Amino acid sequence: MQNNNTQIFGIRAIIEAINSGSTIDKVFIQKGLRGELFNELDQLLRTNAISTSFVPPEKLNRLTKKNHQGVIALISPVEFYDLDSLVLNVIESGKVPKFLILDQLSDVRNFGAIIRTAECTGVDGIIIQKKGGAPVNADAVKTSAGAIFKIPICKVDHVKDAIYHLQSSGVQIVAATEKTENNVYDIDFTVPVAIVMGSEGKGVSPSILKIVDHQAKLPILGKIASLNVSVACGAFLYEVVRQRLA
Repeated sequence: MQNNNTQIFGIRAIIEAINSGSTIDKVFIQKGLRGELFNELDQLLRTNAISTSFVPPEKLNRLTKKNHQGVIALISPVEFYDLDSLVLNVIESGKVPKFLILDQLSDVRNFGAIIRTAECTGVDGIIIQKKGGAPVNADAVKTSAGAIFKIPICKVDHVKDAIYHLQSSGVQIVAATEKTENNVYDIDFTVPVAIVMGSEGKGVSPSILKIVDHQAKLPILGKIASLNVSVACGAFLYEVVRQRLA
């Protein structure tokens, strides 16, 4: 059964949805769930690399009052793009590519705000990881003010692989991090670029920082050491706009 076009509950219903090609954003599974039918679902989730979270029954009961059988799936409100095809299409269009990579960003409202800013600044596509990031749900749609339907979003197995692919396609990777002495205003953004924004608590992953082409930070003149990630992202993207308009 489906609830308000955002949820599917019941093991068999979720199995059928996956097999029919529905875009499942995340599946919540009751801890300790067992059985032959669950094993079939579990295998499907693994095969399709669908994000899962094992939770107590109270969490599921808050999500729906229906008989969920220990499993609730959240349906994505958008269709995701293939990264290879998107990169190729942008390059062939003759534009100077501008991508945004979100590394384990977890707050859905920050996610929605970033999507809105990305659309306003002409970003060609947003790349997120299948597991560990903020869900693409109704809250993201609302916070993005509908921009989520106007900008391509790619879900990838691993952000590092996406970075390697972009680099091989001639796209410069710039990570936003305070762990550098390089100022964002000294980076050349007139070339093909992808900006990496990290999670709210930890920033860009150390393993990602090792493979990017440049690290850059925003100057902080006050006493608070960092900016909200959506605000910082906006500042980076508008520096790209400023340089390209100039």
